[in-house]
Order: sequence, then structure tokens, then C-alpha cells
Amino acid sequence: MRFCLYLLCLITLAGRAQDSLQKQLPLLSVEDAVAVALKNNYDIQLATNDLKIDEQNVNLANAGLLPNLYGSVNQNNNIQYSKQVRADGTVQELDNAKNNSLNYGVNLGWTIFDGFRMFARYDQLKELQKYGETELKYAITTRVGDVMGTYYDLVQQQQNLKALDTAMVISKQRVETARNRFTIGKAAKLEVLNAEVDLNTDRTNYFRQVELYNNTKTYMNELLARDLTSAFRVADSVAIDDKLVLVDLMNQASQQNPQIQLALIDKRVAELNLKQVKSARYPQVSVTTGYVFSNSESSLGFARQNDSRGFSYGLSATINIFNGFLQKRRENIARLQIENTDVLIKQQTQTIKSQLLSAYQTYLTNLELVKLESSNVDLAKQNLDITMEKYRIGTITQIEVRTAQLNYVNALTRSSTAQYNAKISEVVLRQLAGSLAL
Repeated sequence: MRFCLYLLCLITLAGRAQDSLQKQLPLLSVEDAVAVALKNNYDIQLATNDLKIDEQNVNLANAGLLPNLYGSVNQNNNIQYSKQVRADGTVQELDNAKNNSLNYGVNLGWTIFDGFRMFARYDQLKELQKYGETELKYAITTRVGDVMGTYYDLVQQQQNLKALDTAMVISKQRVETARNRFTIGKAAKLEVLNAEVDLNTDRTNYFRQVELYNNTKTYMNELLARDLTSAFRVADSVAIDDKLVLVDLMNQASQQNPQIQLALIDKRVAELNLKQVKSARYPQVSVTTGYVFSNSESSLGFARQNDSRGFSYGLSATINIFNGFLQKRRENIARLQIENTDVLIKQQTQTIKSQLLSAYQTYLTNLELVKLESSNVDLAKQNLDITMEKYRIGTITQIEVRTAQLNYVNALTRSSTAQYNAKISEVVLRQLAGSLAL
């Protein structure tokens, strides 16, 4: 019993030493990680800029609702041989005759009716803005999910490091015990060698885990778009929400899931596109006006110089009477596009519900595994204590000791893996439901 208490003290001291080293690093909470990602992540920045472009596109001019006002200047100069024969037979001719003309002014053109196409176009631009907003939300939830998944993976790996560190402490004690037994003649040299081989194996596993842990931290810094060498530590444990209800998740997904929302917006865009196509059946009415200055000079002719200025205005109307049935074909295509969006909505909804159902089953399984593996840790710890005490008095073999040691370490690892899987299942469910907390 005293041996077990001594071993427990060693494990505790080793754990505290590792915790002390970790606590010297700044703590990065999952909320802090998400906040940094929302600010820095490159994919989120790109989606944000795309949304700004969509917002800029929503204006009356882009929809064709406003008039066009433009200025124009036109000057022509000619030098040529000119010959004129008048009605009375008089002939006038001049070599290098100059003819100059200058026209400038301000003109306004405005389409005042185009079969309501401009109004449909404006509504479509607003829907495209909503599409950009939803795409941004989808990009955010995707990247937040990646950040959370990586964060909880680091928590799991940190727990695995503690388990492997515990394995090394036990192996070191085994080596010390084997050497003492060899010294007093109660054990062979082979027992010492086997204990040292197991210790080196545990060290190798520990160093591999450290490598994986550091590489995952680098990936986390990449997701956060910050210095890849930024040092930090993560939380020691995670809180798992075991109260999620499938029906609530389904209802949330139908209203909030970004992929379903994108499909719904696609349908509204297609419907507005049909309105724009149908507008070609109506007359197109435009008005024009302007103020023009005109000046012309001629070396030969009745009028050597002509100046004019004044307003011009006009009205034009066109209507498509027949264009080879192209109008009907375009409308049929637009209607088929609407039908396709209906199919895509049903398909996307079915896919999300299927993913939710599968993820929820996984979530329930992982919650049960968390309880089971936690119980296994307690059982494996009791078994290890008993085994080490028997080993001290020499009633069992090293193989049995090693088996009990590995069972305990594996139980710790499985427990941390079960907690990680349960938390990831929770994140996936919230992501599919469109309710992932940002």
C-alpha cells in the first residue's frame, strides 16, 4: 500500500510540474480563438469583401432606374479639292478647300418604361445582397467550426500528453524497482532490461505526441491568421452540452441553415429573372433631351459659316413583335430554372436532415461513451494500484505489470477521445442547425 501511495505521489508531482510549465503560457479560450478568427481569418475576410461588393451593386442606377446624363464634343476638319456646279451653270472650284464643324453639348437619356424589368432587376440585386450575407454566414460558421474542432483537438492532445507523462512516471518507477530487485538478487537482469525498454517506448510515444501537439498548435495559428509561432495553452477540459433535442435542431435547420437559405434565395433570384425575361413582351419607352452648340465653316458654298444652339428632345418606343420564337424559348428556360431551384431546395433540405439525424445518433453514442470511459479510468486505476503492489512484493510478472500500465494509459486516452468526440458531435449539430454560437 505504501508503494502505491509513493507511486501516486510521483504521478501527482509529475502532473503538477507539467501543469506549471503549461500555465506559464497565455491561456487561449475557445471564445478568444473564435474572436481572433472572426477578425483575422482570410476566408472570412474574402467573404466579407464579396458582401461589400454585393452591397455596392444594390443601387437604382445599376438596376436602370435612373437617367443617363453625358456630355459630348465632336469636331471634324477637312481639306480637299471642291467643285460646285450651280443651277445656272456657274462653276465654282477650289483646291485645298477647308470645311470645319464643331458640335458640343449635354444630352440626357432615360428609359421610363421597360416592361417592369428595372424593378425586377432592383429586387434581384437586393436578393443577391442577401445571398452574399448568407454566404458570409456560411463562411463564418465553417471557419468557426474548424477553429472549435482544432481547439478541442488540442484539449484532447493535452490530456493525452498527461496520460503519456503518467506512463513514463510509472515506467521509471518500474525501472527503479527492477534495479533494486536485481541488486538484492530477487530479479534477473532481463527484468531490468525489459523495464528500460518499456520506459524508452513510453518516451518515444510521448515525444511523438508532443510533435503532433505542436503541429496542431501551428495549424490553429494558421486558422487564426496570426504569427505561426505564437505560444499559448488551451483549457484543461471541455464542457459538453448533453441536452440537445433532435426536433429542435431540425426546426432550427429549416430556418437557419445557410445552405438551405442559399437554395431558397436562388429560387427567388430565378423568379425575378423570369420577370425580367417577360418584360421583353412590353413596349420599351425612352425620352431624350439635350442642349447642343453647333458651329461649321466652309471655304466654298453659299454659307461660309453656320452657328446654332438650342434644346433637343424626343420620345422613342419599341416593341418586339416577332423574333423567331426566341422570347418563348427564353421564358421556358427561365421557368425550368425555377423548377430546378425547387428540386435543389428539397434535395438540400433532405441532405441536411439526413446529416442531422446521423450526427445526432453519433452524439448520443458519444455521450454514453463518455460515461463508460470515465468509469473505465477508475477501474483501470484500481487495477494498476493492485498490480503495482503485487509487483513490489514479487507475486506477478512484468508482463502483467505492463499490461495493467497500458490498460490505465489507454483508458485515459479513450476517455479524452470520448470527450473530444462528444464535443465535436455537439459542434457539428449546432453547425448543421445554423445555431453555432459565434
